[in-house]
Amino acid sequence: MSLLFDFVADKATKTIYITREFAADLDLVWDAFTKAEILDQWYAPKPWRLRTKEMDFQEGGRWFYAMVSPENTERYSLVEFLNIQPKNTFSTKNTFSDENGNSIGSAFSLVKNTFKAGTEITTLYVEKVFDDLATLEMMATNGFKEGTAMGFSNLDELLLTLVTNK
Repeated sequence: MSLLFDFVADKATKTIYITREFAADLDLVWDAFTKAEILDQWYAPKPWRLRTKEMDFQEGGRWFYAMVSPENTERYSLVEFLNIQPKNTFSTKNTFSDENGNSIGSAFSLVKNTFKAGTEITTLYVEKVFDDLATLEMMATNGFKEGTAMGFSNLDELLLTLVTNK
């Protein structure tokens, strides 16, 4: 089955729009984006891996994680949950952080993830608005699209195991 992956960088609005289909029901896809034990299994593009240091999925909560390289170098990010409508949408503020979960630099993005259930497919719509054009351009030219696609492919593989174990 061919699953839709659409990625558009709109410089005029400083926004990246992503549409991605997953061959799983809404409950599984929602859990894959909101539970640390599942995120850690797919989010990082291989050969990198993800290590959640803190996850508090509620409005006002946060997800603090490290992308870990094959050489065990860690790059930290902080996601603050702004609005959550269960099994529908959640919005976040994303920043890079230090090893203690403190935001570093002034660059950030505001992200809205919306999930739509279909018969056999769940569609994810992502709207990622950057604070400035330079940040969007840096992300777009440093492998963000490719890394996102690889992470989603990891999730496709994981969802196959979760669906068969359901």
